[in-house]
Amino acid sequence: MKFKTIFEPFKIKSVEPISMSTEEERTLSLEEANYNPFQLHSKDVLIDFLTDSGTSAMSSKQWSAIMDGDEAYAGSKSWLKMEEEVKDLTGFEYILPTHQGRAGERILYGYLGGKGKIFISNTHFDTTRANIEFSGAEAIDIPIAESAEPMLSHPFKGNMDTDKLKELLKKHGSKKIGAVILTVTNNSGGGQPVSMKNAIEVSNLCKNLK
Repeated sequence: MKFKTIFEPFKIKSVEPISMSTEEERTLSLEEANYNPFQLHSKDVLIDFLTDSGTSAMSSKQWSAIMDGDEAYAGSKSWLKMEEEVKDLTGFEYILPTHQGRAGERILYGYLGGKGKIFISNTHFDTTRANIEFSGAEAIDIPIAESAEPMLSHPFKGNMDTDKLKELLKKHGSKKIGAVILTVTNNSGGGQPVSMKNAIEVSNLCKNLK
């Protein structure tokens, strides 16, 4: 008899202990937090699914990069290396670093947004919507209808409804629409994937907007 061994192809370089809790304790913690995961204390969380922003163990290369990093306030060699990579990937001439995506959103939508502006997305992420609406603009979600049916099997429930997008583009026009945002994967829509076909269709519709 042959046995197939399944294992992860890496070693963990650091270990952080977590507190084990019972189902009753977790239920009580949720009740005390009014079922808002942002109000939970991390010590009461057994497995953290609240974010995908890098809360797992780092690799040995990441740890070594931290030790070799240049934390200078200006002219950092670490920043110059990152700037070069970002310019190569995007083709953009100017790069503005921020400590987190949320901070970048605050700057971006403070510039693109404002009263009377419309932002369209497959589903706006919570901080994205907050930064858009803080500027006085309106955030509109247009996921495909299949995304609202949990029991329905569909390979790309994160897709944007391109028929609705056509209607909104025609109705509001380029002067009123601040941006069309395709979130991949569709985090606030359950982390559902978006097809390349849908991304291309959305892009083409926006490029043809008058």
